[in-house]
Amino acid sequence: QRKRQAYESNLIKNGLQLEATRSVLDEKLIFVKVHAPWEVLCTYAEVMHIKMPLQLNDLKTRESAFNWFSRLFRVDENIIKPEQEFFTAPFQKEHLSNFYIQDKDTFFNPATRSRIVHFILSRVEYATKNNVKKFGINKLLDAGIYKAAFPLHDSSFKHPSTDPGCPSERYLLYREWAHPKNIFKLQPLDFIRKYYGEKIGIYFAWLGFYTNMLIVAAVVGVGCFLYGCLTKDNCTWSQEVCDPSIGGNIIMCPQCDKVCTYWNLTITCESSKKLCIFDSFGTLVFAVFMGIWVTLFLEFWKRRQAELEYEWDTTEYLEQEEQVRPEYEAQCTHVVMNEITQQEEHVPYTACGKCVRMTFCTSAVFFWILLIIASVIGIIVYRLSVFLVFSARLTQHISGKEVIRKYLTPQTATSVTASLISFVVIMLLNIVYEKVAILITDFELPRTQTDYENSLTTKMFLFQFVNYYSSCFYIAFFKGKFVGHPGNPVYWLGKYRIEECDPGGCLLELTTQLAIIVGGKAIWNNIQEVLLPWVKNLMGRYRAAARSEKVVPRWEQDYHLQPIGKLGLFYEYLEMVIQFGFVTLFVASFPLAPLLALMNNMLEIRLDAWKLTTQFRRMVPQKAQDIGAWQPILQGIAILAVVTNAMIIAFTSDMIPRLVYYWSFSVPPYGSHSSHTMKGYINSTLSVFNISDFKNASKPFSPGLGNQKTCRQVYRDLRYPPGHQHQYEHNIYYWHVIAAKLAFIIVMEHIIYFVKFIIAYVIPDVSEKTKSKVKREKYLTQKLLHENDLKVVEKTMGKIADKIIKGVDSTFRPKAE
Repeated sequence: QRKRQAYESNLIKNGLQLEATRSVLDEKLIFVKVHAPWEVLCTYAEVMHIKMPLQLNDLKTRESAFNWFSRLFRVDENIIKPEQEFFTAPFQKEHLSNFYIQDKDTFFNPATRSRIVHFILSRVEYATKNNVKKFGINKLLDAGIYKAAFPLHDSSFKHPSTDPGCPSERYLLYREWAHPKNIFKLQPLDFIRKYYGEKIGIYFAWLGFYTNMLIVAAVVGVGCFLYGCLTKDNCTWSQEVCDPSIGGNIIMCPQCDKVCTYWNLTITCESSKKLCIFDSFGTLVFAVFMGIWVTLFLEFWKRRQAELEYEWDTTEYLEQEEQVRPEYEAQCTHVVMNEITQQEEHVPYTACGKCVRMTFCTSAVFFWILLIIASVIGIIVYRLSVFLVFSARLTQHISGKEVIRKYLTPQTATSVTASLISFVVIMLLNIVYEKVAILITDFELPRTQTDYENSLTTKMFLFQFVNYYSSCFYIAFFKGKFVGHPGNPVYWLGKYRIEECDPGGCLLELTTQLAIIVGGKAIWNNIQEVLLPWVKNLMGRYRAAARSEKVVPRWEQDYHLQPIGKLGLFYEYLEMVIQFGFVTLFVASFPLAPLLALMNNMLEIRLDAWKLTTQFRRMVPQKAQDIGAWQPILQGIAILAVVTNAMIIAFTSDMIPRLVYYWSFSVPPYGSHSSHTMKGYINSTLSVFNISDFKNASKPFSPGLGNQKTCRQVYRDLRYPPGHQHQYEHNIYYWHVIAAKLAFIIVMEHIIYFVKFIIAYVIPDVSEKTKSKVKREKYLTQKLLHENDLKVVEKTMGKIADKIIKGVDSTFRPKAE
């Protein structure tokens, strides 16, 4: 109570007006309402270098040719009036008359007023201990001296304002931004920024821009998917698999030891047809397109970000020195000499202690990443062991049902169940690693909140990257690549035989994995983000209604809403960046990923808006120039995406072997066809193995195949047949394919990187329009503010000079006789 009294007394000394009122629902609870008068706002606007309007923008703007089209998707200007565009300058009280002030009540917008008040609350002293001043609302909240501190929403989101001259901004945001009916409308970004501040505004601007760019990627992706659907019936190699006279006569070797049996290639007929959809020429086109798309997205976002920086006055934003985190200050027991100030200051650890902490935290991060990899290995072991069970039992139980047997193969059953288990494990590990990342960052003890968020961002992204993508990397680049051959298989952990891909490769399984993770993640996140806050608020309102029938005032209603949390939009950014990785890193195997992301993001924007306007307390507005540490992460993903997509096409899909066969091995001297064709591809690429060469450890229990003495290897390892002088060694076709794959990766990467470089060079980060506005604003600032100062100085100096001259004249003038 003593600290509260001292704190509130100092707030009053700083010019704020306080008004205490008792809670309607709980008499023990007291609310202290804070008002900032005009003089206080002006004083601190100057201290904080807040830019305020000087003059309306008088530059001529050209109407875009697409304005008529974009107007169809904008919010009705009669409902939310567009913000006037001003030239601005850092506020100075002595030049008050030069600023564009029509109404003192609206000169400072709600976000600016809240930011000024929070600036004062964060810097007012409440106690002194051992000659060290204690100050700031954050420390009071952490100590439990106050329960909460938040800006108020301006009204209820359910009812419009009764005063037409003072519209309810929260109601307008709910109706015109958060409501599902506006799912196809553009966001009122200036209005969002005015109400919530630049940090939230820049997030929704980025999310909206990303979603709009996904429209192009989704259209091209759907086009490539439809191309695959239309051309699947003309897929020669799939027709050969399904042909009874070709695939029906090809007997495949068992895919596991002893319990697995020989099987007919036609069993994979349905999966080969599906594979033709995703493993087509359209996949290559789409992979190249997405490599260019991601560059266009990042470059055009830089331009858009530069526009917002100017329009929202964050271009030359002078960030105030951040307060030290209370957790950091509480541990300040060591005294060191500051090299800059040459004064003693308290720190929580010595240089040696800092190194120990950093070493421990880095080791902990790598340890937990290894645990994630261990969980992936566990799922791989599940795949290997369950495949044995499915291979031994599945065909027996459904042997009489040919329709089911066509679709429910051991490979399909293993792939789908493993993908579902992988998704569940990923979601559970997310919960664990979120807490682990916070614990490690807390132990690391960053000095400021920005340092804390940056450190946590790095750790969380590393954990999430490995957690979400490791299983996809395994399927894409490791599964079926080191299997050996039937007479000499490779074993995992000395016990489990490494699983093989289907005759068409692992691309279809990678597609299945991505579809389950991307779709499941979107559903889970929306349930978690929307349902939980709604249920908590519903329960709170139910308890409040049970206690009282009185009218609850605005401040008390807001108090019972959910707090936004110290990390604010951190988890929203993290969710979208992980999604961005799925859309770009593995898009060569799943061209529908941008479409799923587009549909999710259209819903995500409205759900996030609904949460902010209806379920959460209003956030303290903060300045933000850009999306922060997420920008370099997005650029890193964009660079990695080119490599992963090139490697998926080269090593995971079957495109390169098919092209090598078509151009080289279907015609003489290697082939027997007179012209380039895909006929005979299946027969020439499935290596032959002699059944008598099976070792006892892997020889199947099933009886022989009658007169059949050979079987075919499932995975295309391209080896010489039995009886050849180099039997079971890699043949010439294999080395041609390897050379073609490496050449393809090098050529594709260099072409895309070259195009990316050209695009990045051609598209400037700041548009000419924005540059003109910046120059005009600097000119006006100099003219209206600095030149006025010079005029005052000249006028003052002129008077002094006149006095000096008069004094000199009177001294040297001869006396009159």
